[in-house]
Amino acid sequence: MVDERLGGWQPATVEERLDRMESYAAIQQLVSRYARALDARDMDTLVALFHPDVRVGPDQRGREALKVWMSDVMSQMRTSVHLVANHVIDFGDADHATGVVYCRDELERPDRDQWAVGAIQYWDEYVRVEGEWCINRRSLYRWYMVDALQRPSPGAGVNPFSDHIRERLLPDAYPTWAAFWDTRAG
Repeated sequence: MVDERLGGWQPATVEERLDRMESYAAIQQLVSRYARALDARDMDTLVALFHPDVRVGPDQRGREALKVWMSDVMSQMRTSVHLVANHVIDFGDADHATGVVYCRDELERPDRDQWAVGAIQYWDEYVRVEGEWCINRRSLYRWYMVDALQRPSPGAGVNPFSDHIRERLLPDAYPTWAAFWDTRAG
């Protein structure tokens, strides 16, 4: 019986199994280092976590373009706190993986006299480049974002930075979500 709980790729040797364990740890570090760099506004460290030719928007590429874009986004808030939690990683092969990262984010918005809190997921693609794991692509999905004094409701505050970030709505983004509820209907 093949165990596919870590993705479709199954290591064939002890060395490949060890490499997958080390890769798993390295990918988890990418996510934690991303959150720390984002909150510290350390844009050089942040962009170094990405593929050197990362796609930025529809028509730009590279870490320098990402640095400009991320700096614009993060300058819209004074303080941020990103607490990463569950991290599911699936390996496609020895050098490619995907992941889903849960995150609680808090954003200080002095322009709105607001301290916003939210719950998001990052849906990631990872790739190993010259022996180092990188984030190849990162998509943001959000349950909600509200002022800390408000109660969340489904979809509340989604796309507050619509000029820069397109957030997709959870739980609707899950392909299994509608199918589950279709089976429960009358």
